[in-house]
Amino acid sequence: MDGKISVVIVDDSRETVENIRTLLRFESTVEVSGAAFDGKEAIRLCEKLKPDIVLMDVNMPEMDGLTATQIISMQQPETGVIIMSVQGEKEYLKKAMVAGAREYIVKPFSSEELIQTILRTYELQNRRKSIGKVQDQHISTKIFTIFSTKGGVGKTTIASNLAVAMARTTKKRVALIDLDLQFGDVAVMLNLSIKNTIYDLVKDLKDMDSDIVEDYLVTHFSGVSVLPAPAKPEYSEFIDARHIEKILNLLIGNYHYIIIDAAASFNETVLTALDMSEKILCVSTLDLPTIKNMKVGLDLMDSLKYPREKIHIVLNKASEQIGVKFKEFEQTIGHPVWAYIPEDSQTVITSANKGLPFVMTRSETKVARAIYGISDALCERRAEQQKEKQKRKWI
Repeated sequence: MDGKISVVIVDDSRETVENIRTLLRFESTVEVSGAAFDGKEAIRLCEKLKPDIVLMDVNMPEMDGLTATQIISMQQPETGVIIMSVQGEKEYLKKAMVAGAREYIVKPFSSEELIQTILRTYELQNRRKSIGKVQDQHISTKIFTIFSTKGGVGKTTIASNLAVAMARTTKKRVALIDLDLQFGDVAVMLNLSIKNTIYDLVKDLKDMDSDIVEDYLVTHFSGVSVLPAPAKPEYSEFIDARHIEKILNLLIGNYHYIIIDAAASFNETVLTALDMSEKILCVSTLDLPTIKNMKVGLDLMDSLKYPREKIHIVLNKASEQIGVKFKEFEQTIGHPVWAYIPEDSQTVITSANKGLPFVMTRSETKVARAIYGISDALCERRAEQQKEKQKRKWI
């Protein structure tokens, strides 16, 4: 059972138990470790097996499923209970959640529905465990916004790969927020299956706390927690600066690094993100329209009294072969280039089409090494490595 999600099935119908076993038989990540036929038996079995997931029926003899769920959730909080019921009304869903269930699935269900529910619940339980481990630690959060005054410069590519690079090299908690509220592509770039977006989070934000907000983020296999943009452009109208400020404040203290992929606009939501950021990475390319817009944007930031040291210029697709020299670019915008990312369309486009970050699949390329260099600089990894060397010398 190493590496597999252990599942206990609880239902008073032996036929149902066997049907569920059959549905799960061909899923390589899941293994049925046992079955019980009433609530009391389920409690005893879970104490013995300590499964990852319990599939719990509601109406059973001896003890009903909701009572058993409440007891199991209290005794074994690391076990996620999924309620199975023919009742799909919200009233039943609410009762299940109050009892401590993590998910609710309506009978009859398909194999795909069941497996996705199990995987989602397991992911949520792991996230809660991770939060529990860091709650007693003081986490200092740094916010970095990837911004540009023009679309099509590679901002989302940089943000997505940078978040993954940070998670891989630092082994710390990284959140990636898609703040291009109308046409955000972070979820596509990372090939994520979306259940909730920032729009769903905003709808429930009034009574939200830092633990619950975690449920709205989806975990990429690299370990990065992602808050996707709304599914439809018109939903952006319901999200304002106050929502962004509250969301960021809820995430601060739970994540070491927050990467924001901002829209190419100076609207109120983007300005809130820029205000709250420790560093702003302004992405440009060497075509004249982008250079003109970059100059205008930097002048506006100057008028907003942003310190120059807060703004880092990142030159993407960097090559002097297209006419504009690097020095000319710097003189025009009035800022030095902080980081250069070389042109590598083949690697970048292939990565985007496959939904696989090139910092994972093509880490040996110059473009990937450039992203890792940016990550190291922002996370001050070289300084940390020097400190470790000094410690070892003293030891």
